[in-house]
Amino acid sequence: MSAEDKKQGHFHESLHGYLYLWCCFQEQHSFGSVKGEALLMQDYSLERLFSALKRVQSYILNSRLQCSNLTRDLHFITRPLSREEEDYPLAFIVIVHKELELFVRLLRAIYMPQNVYCIHVDAKAPWEYQEAARKLVSCFKNTFLSSHSETVTYAGFSRLQADLNCMKDLAKSRIGWKKVVNLCGQDFPVKSNLELVRYMQSKEWRERNMTPGVKQPVSMRYRTQIQHEEIIGSHVASKGLKKGPPPHNLQVYFGTAYYALTRAFVDFVLKSPIAHELLEWSKDTFSPDEHYWVTLNHLKEAPGSHIDGGWAGDIRAIKWRDQEGRVHNGCKGHYIRDICIYGVKDLPWIITRNSMFANKFESNSFPEALDCLEQWHRNKVLSQATVPIEPSMLLATPSNSNSTYFNISGAGA
Repeated sequence: MSAEDKKQGHFHESLHGYLYLWCCFQEQHSFGSVKGEALLMQDYSLERLFSALKRVQSYILNSRLQCSNLTRDLHFITRPLSREEEDYPLAFIVIVHKELELFVRLLRAIYMPQNVYCIHVDAKAPWEYQEAARKLVSCFKNTFLSSHSETVTYAGFSRLQADLNCMKDLAKSRIGWKKVVNLCGQDFPVKSNLELVRYMQSKEWRERNMTPGVKQPVSMRYRTQIQHEEIIGSHVASKGLKKGPPPHNLQVYFGTAYYALTRAFVDFVLKSPIAHELLEWSKDTFSPDEHYWVTLNHLKEAPGSHIDGGWAGDIRAIKWRDQEGRVHNGCKGHYIRDICIYGVKDLPWIITRNSMFANKFESNSFPEALDCLEQWHRNKVLSQATVPIEPSMLLATPSNSNSTYFNISGAGA
């Protein structure tokens, strides 16, 4: 073994040992709820855990790194796991701006070679982050950076534009993707790719778009009836001026910014005059991505529209503060902007709910939550495979608890 291979191949030390000693799932049913967690951590300290994760960026930026080593060391799945999945390719839009390690783990969890992935990296992200993302995606023929990057502002039009930039790129893809799903960097899948494919092809959703939402409540009308100004890269401020009505007197809906859309609907969004007019009208609204998709999906002429859809479509498992005691049993991590940043004790709720994805995770706040969910998810993905499992697909095994998420010892040292 060469010195370079040893440098990149000895990172079998802290992360997975920490994972197995921390969460040791005892499962009920198939991939059921968490019954307990081991508290013994031996010498796998959080300090060593974070130190390991910080080396991911240095590892990817290593100019001598070969893509074949990268995909192996980062445990990407590089072959379709079933014919069923191969015959129904999906498209993903991933909007990221921070925490490279979370992005790598998200991409690894959703990556399959038959799918296609557009990655939008915020224009204000540090150069090292942007360069690491560029190098990572360059190792996959079906993954690319958005052709234009926005400086994304929370609740601003720029967030909607970032999705549209990727949609334009995906519309040109030669991969015959069936539906597109959008994600942010703090999401993580709950369903496997096979389960996503089956959910998209279920009787309810086979020909339909998934844009959960309802007619705009009175409490949300300020978002579209008052003009707003986006302070690029900072915030959205009210101008205090009344807006005109939407084009064609459209009924405005309010819903989630996340979706699963047919390819025909994406073409409608990009080419339809009414979609373009609504987009222009939305530029000075608050959080337009929470009304744009769901409003268009209630037009009869829109392909795959779901006129009476309501909140149907279990896209995200999110614990909102105001739903505590009704929808969920409280946040076991902590709330930011009234959304739960998950802790490890939130996992039983996430797994039982079985949404497509869960949001939100942070590596610095509660790293063990994502560690456990990631291992559980990969085990499920591989258990459903109809092809032989390659060693590099495994994140960790009980008999090899010293293995690691990122097999990159000493990278960048």
